[in-house]
Amino acid sequence: MLAQTTFPISAISAPAKDPDVSGLLSQSLPGVVSFYPVDATIYAQGDETGPLYLVEFGTVRICQMTPDGRRQITSFCYAGDVFGLEPGSEHQFYAESVDGAGIRTLRAANPAGFAQKLLSLALRRFARMEAHLVLLGRLSANEKMASFLSDLLERQESDDVIHLPMQRSDIADYLGITFETVSRVLRVLKDRGIIRVTSVDRIEVLDAEALRDLSD
Repeated sequence: MLAQTTFPISAISAPAKDPDVSGLLSQSLPGVVSFYPVDATIYAQGDETGPLYLVEFGTVRICQMTPDGRRQITSFCYAGDVFGLEPGSEHQFYAESVDGAGIRTLRAANPAGFAQKLLSLALRRFARMEAHLVLLGRLSANEKMASFLSDLLERQESDDVIHLPMQRSDIADYLGITFETVSRVLRVLKDRGIIRVTSVDRIEVLDAEALRDLSD
């Protein structure tokens, strides 16, 4: 069951850091915030497309089931991210809450202005998807993990601490490797003195330059 809580639009602080998201909000009719518990479905594969979604807090995974029944995670969305944009009348992907997420729907207040502001976000999403395809197809397991951790470090705006809201199985399905490989690569990075795993959801980066070099 979803718990809906109303927040004023002025309470949206995270997206303000992103001028593209702020511009989209200026052309939107934002809905109330809906709380999705851990692993709750926000929309399903095959559902009718409609509004866009803004992550107020928490983490969302965007997934697709392959024809052979395997899950592929195509992206993670964090506070301030907008998701749900797909071509066609049905969702080809599905979205789930990772750790308990607050989601606000966005509908166009000014269709022309909304579409214009959406273009920049759509192009950025396309670029990230292309980068993810390269990550899946061309990098080694060590390079994939280093790239993932470097991206999180940058997105979380921290010098040396990475918070992992997702499970190891989520990371595996995002990077296209096995659960066991995730654990093995984290041990490799730890043994090299690049990271320290202080808990299941917290990693300290001891050598950020080495982590970035490995991800290049």
